[in-house]
Amino acid sequence: MAPKDSSDGTKNRKPEKKDEYLSEEDMALKEQLELYVKMVQDSDPKLQKDALERLRQETRTVTSSLTSSRRVLKFLRPHYRVLQAYYGVIEDSSLQKLLADILSVLALTMSPEGEHESLKYRLLGSEGDIVLWGHEYIRILAAEIGQECQRLVNNGDLIDNDLLKLVEQIVVFYMKQNAEHEAIDLIMEAEDYDKLVEHVDNMNYKRACLYLTSLAKYHQETSLILDFAYRIYMNFEDFHRALQIALYLDEMQYVKEVFTSCNDLLKKQQFCYILARHGVTFELDDEMCEEDEEMESLQQIINNAKLREGFLTLARDIEVMEPKSPEDIYKSHLLDARAGDRKIVDSGRENLAVTFVNAFVNAGFGQDKLMIGPLEASSVGSTTSWVLENKEHGQASATASLGMILLWDVDYGLAQIDKYIHSTNTHIIAGALLGVGILNCRVNKNCYLLADYVHNKESSIRIGAIMGLGIANAGSQDKEISIILNSILEDSKESLDVIAFSAVSLGLVYLGSCSEYFAETISLTLKKRNASDLGEPLFCLLPLGLGLLYLGKQDNVNARATTLLETFNEKIGKYCYMTLISCAYAGTGDALKVQKFLHACEHLKNGEKYQGPAVLGIAMVAMAEELGLEMAIRSLEHLLQYGNHNIRTAVPLALGLLCISNPKVKVIDTLRRLSQDRDREVAMTAIIALGLIGAGTNNAKIAGCLRNLSTFYDTFPSLLFCVRIAQGLVHLGKGLLTLSPYHSERFLLSPTALAGLVILLHACLDLRDTILWMYPYVLYFIVLAIQPRMLMTVDEDLKPVSVPVRVGQAVDVVGRAGCPKTITGFRTLPTPVILSAGERAELATERYVPLSPILEGFVILKENPDYRDDQ
Repeated sequence: MAPKDSSDGTKNRKPEKKDEYLSEEDMALKEQLELYVKMVQDSDPKLQKDALERLRQETRTVTSSLTSSRRVLKFLRPHYRVLQAYYGVIEDSSLQKLLADILSVLALTMSPEGEHESLKYRLLGSEGDIVLWGHEYIRILAAEIGQECQRLVNNGDLIDNDLLKLVEQIVVFYMKQNAEHEAIDLIMEAEDYDKLVEHVDNMNYKRACLYLTSLAKYHQETSLILDFAYRIYMNFEDFHRALQIALYLDEMQYVKEVFTSCNDLLKKQQFCYILARHGVTFELDDEMCEEDEEMESLQQIINNAKLREGFLTLARDIEVMEPKSPEDIYKSHLLDARAGDRKIVDSGRENLAVTFVNAFVNAGFGQDKLMIGPLEASSVGSTTSWVLENKEHGQASATASLGMILLWDVDYGLAQIDKYIHSTNTHIIAGALLGVGILNCRVNKNCYLLADYVHNKESSIRIGAIMGLGIANAGSQDKEISIILNSILEDSKESLDVIAFSAVSLGLVYLGSCSEYFAETISLTLKKRNASDLGEPLFCLLPLGLGLLYLGKQDNVNARATTLLETFNEKIGKYCYMTLISCAYAGTGDALKVQKFLHACEHLKNGEKYQGPAVLGIAMVAMAEELGLEMAIRSLEHLLQYGNHNIRTAVPLALGLLCISNPKVKVIDTLRRLSQDRDREVAMTAIIALGLIGAGTNNAKIAGCLRNLSTFYDTFPSLLFCVRIAQGLVHLGKGLLTLSPYHSERFLLSPTALAGLVILLHACLDLRDTILWMYPYVLYFIVLAIQPRMLMTVDEDLKPVSVPVRVGQAVDVVGRAGCPKTITGFRTLPTPVILSAGERAELATERYVPLSPILEGFVILKENPDYRDDQ
């Protein structure tokens, strides 16, 4: 039966639901609000004004939270369009502003998406403090302001003053409510950073700057954001944090400003410890220090004169001073008894492996069971028996290992190594010269002794002197040394290996300087090479030396990289381009550059040489922060499945760099699987990477894995050599040293440490023709990254003092309310203590006040004048 048509044309209309579930209180409120709406439309201005005032009062009293405002918004919702239409009819401007205030609140739930009607009516409404409308209203209004600012910026329009006034009101409100992160987000949307400097105070500047520095890693304008953080820290005389920002920006002028602004000698000494840990070359002047004695003492700290003393104090405290032999690391008695009956094919390579393991394990201790004892009994014209157990280049490596064992002890070490410089064996002389350079690494002593041997007739001696100069003077920008190295590059008669080591040493000396003069010299040297030279040993060091000149300088490299790509041989040009870009954007976390490197790793039938540096570039760029690091690990696992030989060989090295001295279980499992890969070169790089991720940790899982691999590969000299090197790295400094280039709670990246790691990794891309052939001493470039992983507390006289500290896993507290705990799962220990990757320390006593906000390395403690002993 067909339905009947109603006379008013409402065919089949469903009956409206009645408010049968409303309480008496809600019904009274609903009727009252409807009455106010009718009064607003009355012709009497006084009645209109009274109704608008009452509506404003109702909406204002409930907008402090969205839950309590639900009833009012629900009852006024049907009248929103009516009030909106009536807004255009009102002629009285004062009444219009009152109605605009109400419409702005109602638009929170009624405004169509993207229309920003709440903001629109807020700008048309009455003036006054918008804080009265409540937190929820301000939060939604701030979101609309941010979207509107972004639209104006994208269109190239200016943000008007009325909008900026709103921004300022909201920022002030957020700052008072301890919501600094929300205030900063709004300021960044409006691109009005000066407001941040104006509105922070002594109570909230630390939280605000902590959010700024964390945000900078993900923002396009990193330098701009950190520059404002630096200004805030300087305004509140938080000089230590300001110094860290200055080092991150690589602004030596800011570093100088920190020194000149601070008049406290103890604080300046703490600054010097931070500079020494960062590995930066910095010369003090009369503006920064009033007295010559003060300047000299501070300069000694910057030059790491106290480093070895502190390291040995740590070693004595935990009782690991007794020298270890390579057999203590191999633990052959734990292996299958049958392994001892198998004959090693190449005893010379095994002896060389013993040399490196001994050097790595006893690094910095000044004594061992293999080299130092026989050396003291030897005469000037003879050599030790162990050095002669090695062959040619192995003898150079064995002699140079003295520099590693005596690391940072320049005065005593030079006297010991000097005996070898007078040998008649050219390889031993070369090793001694390299040992002098290793000995001086990070101590910033002038090694002009090595300059006399750079033009020697024997290429091995020249290489030892050149490497020593580069390692000892990394980042110094010494003009005399650069002139010597530059003259070698300009000599067309030089062999490729001498030129390659000269290029990379010059890159180390002028690290991150963007020197166009030296860049042009290396470029001209590269231009003389053809595509066939890509297969030559150590060719990778030529473009790498050029890349080190631009390390961390980002866009400054673009012109040079593009020129090389367009003017050079296609294959060499691409190889150089990948190397330069990876160096320039190292540690930036630039996702676009990572995508470019991934694109270069597309599957090619025969593969290309430039894909190796591209894979390493992924790790170098993505290592900046944890999120990018985890995503890079996942991307590298995909490359393992689909990549060609060049890519698969480089992936383990990239994983090693991402987790350097930080053994993640997932990465250990991946590398352990690859260590038995059918492709021997992949297996070798995976074994080296196992050593890198476990470097200085004494990790039991990696150590056990490597012992098993030593049995598995005992008839393969090359693979067994890699296993031994990895074992030495895992037990680096008996577990007291680290290779991680990051410090200050992973905020600062040491350029010299990263440079040493990158040189080693690029050489490992072609292990057979470099480390496993004539140039095993390339491994010693790793000394640039070696640092004690300790917390050493000293008193005002810079003497070690033992205090209790809490050491636990670091917790990210950025943007969290209140005063959250910064560590978890902590244990209380007396200093000095060892800090593992991801750990943070806090002082567990109020008797002292630390002069550094970050407890790492050397920390000066000052007596707390307000401390009272309960006993």
